[in-house]
Amino acid sequence: MTAIPESLIVFLIMAMFFGAIALMVSVFRSGIDRRAAGLWRIEAKNDLLLNHVGREFDPYKALPRQVADAIGRGEKIRAIKSRREVSGAGLREAKDFVEEAQRRSSSGTRG
Repeated sequence: MTAIPESLIVFLIMAMFFGAIALMVSVFRSGIDRRAAGLWRIEAKNDLLLNHVGREFDPYKALPRQVADAIGRGEKIRAIKSRREVSGAGLREAKDFVEEAQRRSSSGTRG
């Protein structure tokens, strides 16, 4: 019987490892996609309910006090930290929110 070359064994082990990683990523990704679809349905229902009662949702009209105060003082980083504390948002989402709130307040459209 001939011996299997060591390089082939290493290749097969690596192939199994990366295959397992790809499978885990695929399973994880499908779970995220299902949750995102569920959130989309909830948002769509909320929009329908708000439209039905004649309301419009604007998250920038009722800023939490600490976020609004930090924006008013020009403390962008403090405003982002406060937004994250209040809402549980991630860094990117909080930063985008604060920048939009700053933009709206500088143009005078924030209520």
